[in-house]
Amino acid sequence: MAWYDEAIFYHIYPLGLTGAPKENSYGEPVHRLNTLIPWIEHIRNIGCTALYIGPLCESVGHGYETTDYKKLDSRLGTNEDLKAFVTECHAQGIRVIFDGVFNHTGRDFFAFKDIQKNREQSPYRDWYCNVNFYGNNEYNDGFSYDNWGGYNLLVKLNQRNPAVKDYICDVIRFWVSEFDIDGIRLDAADVLDFDFMKALRQTANEVKPEFWLMGEVIHGDYTRWVNEGTLHSVTNYQLHKALYSGHNDHNYFEIAHTVRRLYEMGGNRPDGLKLYNFVDNHDVERIYTKLQNKAQFFPVHVLLYTLPGIPSIYYGSEFGIEGKKERYSDDSLRPALQLADYKNAATENPCTRLITALGKIRQQTKALSLGDYKELLLTNRQYAFSRDLNGTSVVVTVNNDENLAQIHVAAGNGGAYVGALSGMKVPVEQGQINVTLQPNSGEIWIPEEGGAEEPEHTPIEPVKFKAVKVEVAMPVTEPENVQTKELRLESSGQAAKVTAPEHKIEVPTNKAYEEMTIEELQQAILDKMAKNGPITDQMRRDVMENVYHNSLINWVKSFR
Repeated sequence: MAWYDEAIFYHIYPLGLTGAPKENSYGEPVHRLNTLIPWIEHIRNIGCTALYIGPLCESVGHGYETTDYKKLDSRLGTNEDLKAFVTECHAQGIRVIFDGVFNHTGRDFFAFKDIQKNREQSPYRDWYCNVNFYGNNEYNDGFSYDNWGGYNLLVKLNQRNPAVKDYICDVIRFWVSEFDIDGIRLDAADVLDFDFMKALRQTANEVKPEFWLMGEVIHGDYTRWVNEGTLHSVTNYQLHKALYSGHNDHNYFEIAHTVRRLYEMGGNRPDGLKLYNFVDNHDVERIYTKLQNKAQFFPVHVLLYTLPGIPSIYYGSEFGIEGKKERYSDDSLRPALQLADYKNAATENPCTRLITALGKIRQQTKALSLGDYKELLLTNRQYAFSRDLNGTSVVVTVNNDENLAQIHVAAGNGGAYVGALSGMKVPVEQGQINVTLQPNSGEIWIPEEGGAEEPEHTPIEPVKFKAVKVEVAMPVTEPENVQTKELRLESSGQAAKVTAPEHKIEVPTNKAYEEMTIEELQQAILDKMAKNGPITDQMRRDVMENVYHNSLINWVKSFR
């Protein structure tokens, strides 16, 4: 098994966490990255073993409009700072993954600047997609080009150009030789050219043993990206959505159905599809904000750490902070934090105590990373499954109800099970354990004998969480002419189903994709799918479950 098969990730958006200015003046470097060195020990102490950090490269603003792939953003410091940071991570046993923004560059990137200067005579005119010298744009360049997400600030690279492919592969080699990184998260992987990704995978195989490639993919059949030829893993947005809405709606059928479908997609094998699991990140609202009942933070994270896949914690969420997505700003999702403000969190903050306990339990219980998954019990409000490895069966039970729940679940014959979070011991009787679940709680039951090391623990209180709100100084603007689609899930002992619109929505022909509502974009995608063949129920569900405006724009533009 590779290191990433048992990894527990921590995710940092460095420009936000360090409080860097929103715009880059390209002035003298300010060594803000060095302020994150104390966070490395914190990451290790809460049980994480790997860090995904980015974007880091020199850029214009939010970091995804790259100016120079081989230089740390001046707002964060110098390449020497970054080298020292990665070295310290490795010294503390933390692997490091950079954000690779290879789908597009910023307008200050050298190749684009050359096109602005030399136009048709530029040797880089084919580095970007559909450069048209008969067009124009809002910057009055005197030419137009393809972009990402409708933003001309993000210029779409022509990944089929061998020169572009070679350049990006050289960037990967540089990052490994210069900073000794352990992998890359590919931004916007769902619109990257597949031959381009194959070249990146070949480079990854060459630069370092077990070098990991993970891609940002929001919709679709994940096996298109995760295989021996392209990527090792992708972001599990399907489970992300199920985890919060399945708790808000008291609907464990939605979560279990999603897990079952993804597990089948990987061939019903624990090593078949190792997805990157998360409950929040720099692009979506904090899990504490999304949960209607904050106490469900407990069962949500028990599932995050025990279901098949690789768990990830987004910085600050271990403290239970909130963050709400605004139409014109993601600032509240990417706040500056001072670690000193949370120095006693491991003992005083119930969210941090839980995350720390789960991290240690997962590290000490290999079945949670490598074990086979088997569903044992499923109702709207209770859910149980096992993770089985080498004859040892670890049982996980969760309860999203506001009341106690008593359940019987299959377990090994003889002996007893110990709750890794509570310390409670229950006997195995006739091949079952009888457990009482506290309201809005979960437990990881480990055989008292049978090969699994019993983790050290202090009983974890499952309720009485208090939110920590991070205030961001910015005007709150109500979105105009934007319809929000709610995904209502129904269950009656069957798998959850998405309630589709009762009638087909007419897609306006005189409206740019960027101006369409979520419903109009979803219908536009379905219309384009229909031209390529029959639409299955699963295809329709994938479309209707995607409620991210930029993602839908990205998706509808991907059709040829």
